[in-house]
Amino acid sequence: MPRSIPFAQRHCVPCDRGVEPLKGQDLQELARHLGHDWQLVDGTRLEREYSFKDFRQALAFVNRIGELAEAEGHHPDLCLSWGKVKVRLWTHKIGGLHENDFIMAAMIDQL
Repeated sequence: MPRSIPFAQRHCVPCDRGVEPLKGQDLQELARHLGHDWQLVDGTRLEREYSFKDFRQALAFVNRIGELAEAEGHHPDLCLSWGKVKVRLWTHKIGGLHENDFIMAAMIDQL
């Protein structure tokens, strides 16, 4: 699918072992399309922390992410605490970042 279509309007596609993780210029280009709240960590994962009024709202957000993750077949690591949710994305199968991670990040932002 062409990159001109915004990430949040796309869908994750299965990738196979052996696919190389994004690096260098390709990685930086995709990272620029996400909001500044997403951090590129060690060039291998994306992280963002969301804040909420209380635990119940944070838990509801985690549940919405869970539904999205199941629908997309792409599952982030989630850390739930009182009023906070930390999201970590990378493609476990390839040990780094894939375009799917950026698509999922954009979709999570829209929740």
